[in-house]
Amino acid sequence: MTVRETRFRYEGEDGAALAGFLWRSEAPAKAVLQLAHGAGEHSGRYRERLGPIAQAGYVIYAADHRGHGLTSGMTSLGDFGPGGAPAAVQDMAVLSRHARTEQPGLPLILMGHSMGAMFSQAYLPEHSDLIDALVLSGTAGPGRIEPGTINRDFEPARTPYDWLSRDPAEVDAYIDDPFCGIRFTPQSQASFATLRERELTPKTLAKVRRGLPVYVFVGDADPVNAKMTRLTPLIDVYRAAGLDVTLKVYPGGRHEMLNETNRDEVVSDLLAWLDAAVAGVGRR
Repeated sequence: MTVRETRFRYEGEDGAALAGFLWRSEAPAKAVLQLAHGAGEHSGRYRERLGPIAQAGYVIYAADHRGHGLTSGMTSLGDFGPGGAPAAVQDMAVLSRHARTEQPGLPLILMGHSMGAMFSQAYLPEHSDLIDALVLSGTAGPGRIEPGTINRDFEPARTPYDWLSRDPAEVDAYIDDPFCGIRFTPQSQASFATLRERELTPKTLAKVRRGLPVYVFVGDADPVNAKMTRLTPLIDVYRAAGLDVTLKVYPGGRHEMLNETNRDEVVSDLLAWLDAAVAGVGRR
C-alpha cells in the first residue's frame, strides 16, 4: 500500500514559516500521529520507518523544527531564531491544532524523538488538551549532558555517531545527509540547554489529564539515558502525576531505535501500542 506525501507551509505564532509534511495511505483513517524529530536531523528520515504506521490507518503530520531541514532553507541550520527552543515547542501546538482542524474527530497522538521528546515533555503541561496520547523515543528526564561524552561508551569508535545505532549503514546515512549533524548557534544551544534542564515535578504536570496514555521506548545502551539513570526519574514523576506509562526497553539498543538492527520489531511494538491507545480513546 503506497504512502503518499503532501508538503505544506504553516506559520508559528510569531509568523515564522515552517515546513510541514503529511503522510497517509489509502487505508481508512483511524487516528493522527504527530511527529517531532530530534536535534540535528529532519522529518524526512522518518517517512520510510513510519510507513507501516501510515499503512495501518494513521494520518501522520510532521514538520522540520526551526533551524532544521527544509524549514531552515539551508541558511539558518542550527538557529532557532529569536524565540529560541520555546518557540519550537509552540510550533508543535500550532501543528496539533492544524491537524485537529483537518482531521476532525480523530484521536491525536504526539510522538517525539530525542530533542523532539524533550520538546514534547515541555509541550505536555500546557497543551495536553490537544492530544489523546504521548509517545517518547530516545528520551530521558531533565538534566545536563556533559559535552564530548555522548560517543564515549563506543570508543574506539568507527565514527563520531556510533551512539546512534548498531547498524553501520544507518550511521553512514546520517553522516551523508546534509541536514544531519548540524551545529547549534551559541544562542540556540543555550536555549536548548535551558529547556532540557528545566525542573519537572508532579506539580508541573497538575493540568495534565490523569490516565493519559504514555509510551516510552528506548535502548538500554543509549547514552542519553545514561544506563537508564536519567530515564527512571522521568517515568517516576509521570506515574506520580497519574499518567498511564508503558516503558519498553530494548537490550543493547542505542539512541535511534527506529533505525536499529531490530527496527521491524520496534515498529511492530509501536503500532500495537498505538492501536491499543486508540481503542482506549474510543472507550473513554
